[in-house]
Amino acid sequence: SQRAAALGVLFALIMLLIIYSSGSGSEVFPYSRLRGRARRPPDLKKWGVKSGYLPTCGNKSLTARCHQCVIVTSSSHLLGTRLGAAIDGAECTIRMNDAPTTGYEVDVGNKTSFRVVAHSSLYRVLKRPQEFVNKTPETIFIFWGPPAKMQKSLLKIIQRVSASFPNMTAYVVSPGRMKQFDDLFRGETGKDREKSRSWLSTGWFTMVIAVELCDTVHVYGMVPPNYC
Repeated sequence: SQRAAALGVLFALIMLLIIYSSGSGSEVFPYSRLRGRARRPPDLKKWGVKSGYLPTCGNKSLTARCHQCVIVTSSSHLLGTRLGAAIDGAECTIRMNDAPTTGYEVDVGNKTSFRVVAHSSLYRVLKRPQEFVNKTPETIFIFWGPPAKMQKSLLKIIQRVSASFPNMTAYVVSPGRMKQFDDLFRGETGKDREKSRSWLSTGWFTMVIAVELCDTVHVYGMVPPNYC
């Protein structure tokens, strides 16, 4: 079906979004070996959105659903494209980390429905509330990171900021969902993330979250397969 084909394409793109592997600076993962391992992708919509994302304040579950979504990557590939109007025309727009829109609206648009933020980018986002919180108060923030960090110091910081900005809606990826992300990575690459000392990128999380929340997904700013 078209839906299964679209999911297959998305997971192929996800493979390009792993930030780095700290095991060896010169090691290159043999993506070519995966071409013959194509299989039906897992149905991520069966994961259960409500249990996967924990509200930072209150007990309101994440119930947002979108028919059509666009993911705007944090790369500079959109500069000069004048695709802002097309991006803003989508039902839901998903952005990553501290990628700004101010000054780049013509190319990247202005609307932000969801912003997926890594623990390492949390401070850069929260220290600029005028850009990331007040400018688009309808934005839903999804923070991800190691459970030990997210459940302690970082969660408290997010909660304090949320209390200062009542219109801010924020969730953190639950420990159970983080394990599912690790299992998905192992299933798609054949590598255990912890044993290989690899890290997943915000792009990986954003892609999978988009498949969960959206019926169709279009990606803007992705590098072509032959970029590297």
